Amino acid sequence: MALIQVNYFSNALARTVPVNVVLPADKVDSKTHRYASFVKPFKTLYLLHGMFGNYTDWVTNTRVQRWAEERNLAVVMPSGDNMYYVESLLPFNDYGAFVREELPRIMRAMFPLSQKREDTFIAGLSMGGFGALRNGFKYSDTFSRIAALSSALTVLDPKVPPIAGDKAVFGDLEAATQTDKDFLVAYSQLRARVMTGKATMPAIYLACGTEDGFLESTRAFRDQLVGDGVDVTYDEQPGGHEWDFWDAQIKKVIDWLPLDDADQGFGSGAID
Repeated sequence: MALIQVNYFSNALARTVPVNVVLPADKVDSKTHRYASFVKPFKTLYLLHGMFGNYTDWVTNTRVQRWAEERNLAVVMPSGDNMYYVESLLPFNDYGAFVREELPRIMRAMFPLSQKREDTFIAGLSMGGFGALRNGFKYSDTFSRIAALSSALTVLDPKVPPIAGDKAVFGDLEAATQTDKDFLVAYSQLRARVMTGKATMPAIYLACGTEDGFLESTRAFRDQLVGDGVDVTYDEQPGGHEWDFWDAQIKKVIDWLPLDDADQGFGSGAID
């Protein structure tokens, strides 16, 4: 498995940004001892971290690298800088454009990634779960599946204390609930387009731990999706807002994605 750190100049953010990329291009056939030849571009998961984290979180705290290799899945992990993956009020902090258009375009220029919507997915935890839902809904022409784990769905609720600089991102929280920075507004706008045949609703995976503070808001959104007839998979397991829960869940997310069967090639750590 190739784990690649990319540093490139982001036009949306006006600075050089780091990105980790898992690319299953170095697998060796166990019989011929030659590199496997891939006849099609890799399906791709854009995987977002949570508050206070960065582009290293998923590869240092979970086994996503190994599971992605088994299923020939490329994984792109950017840094979100506590900005909820939306357009910030601050200049040169357009994280919506960064996730929606720039990152897929640059990654596809650098690596053999599929450009098809049906092969492109977005997921995240906590703040990243919010970002995955909001951007997955707003930019449904880019992403065909959304996975949101322990998502910070109450960030715009004025009754909930701010986590870290929320107003610097959203401005007045009540006013922000009337814009598509709110994932519910982005969802409603997409659903209206779907109802008129102008868009396709992504399939959705939601999960939350039973000891997590976001459990009730996750259940409420699940119920809304079910009531609207959306294709939603829901998983609720014992656990809190913690990496043990997310490690188990990212395996379930990868199993839920429409990927190739497990490959028999081998890489680092394998014994032939």
